[in-house]
Amino acid sequence: MPYTIEETKTYSHPVVAVFTAALGAVEGLEGEVVKQDPKAGTLEAKFSKTIHGKVLGDRTQVEVAILAKAPDTTDVSAIIYPLDPVGRKLMFGARKGVPRTVLEWFFAHVEHRLKNS
Repeated sequence: MPYTIEETKTYSHPVVAVFTAALGAVEGLEGEVVKQDPKAGTLEAKFSKTIHGKVLGDRTQVEVAILAKAPDTTDVSAIIYPLDPVGRKLMFGARKGVPRTVLEWFFAHVEHRLKNS
């Protein structure tokens, strides 16, 4: 089972609104933004082993690219993987399903914020 997961979703919203929603999703999931470049549409964030009181067992990092396909259509590409305690990419021994769970929660938070904007 691969530990690194890549996924792309398309939203019918302008790139600025999607980038703002992605930042809000990181905050909503109690994550920490490591790097962000709104002009390039990139964002990196780390999440701890516990999110909203649910113990997932592994830390994760997500790298997000937000690109405008048209004025009101935006692609969000995300790569997520587990981290070891020092912050390096975990190559073995990760718990099953943690990156998938965090990625699903991330996209759900983005969609919720876009729907309410």
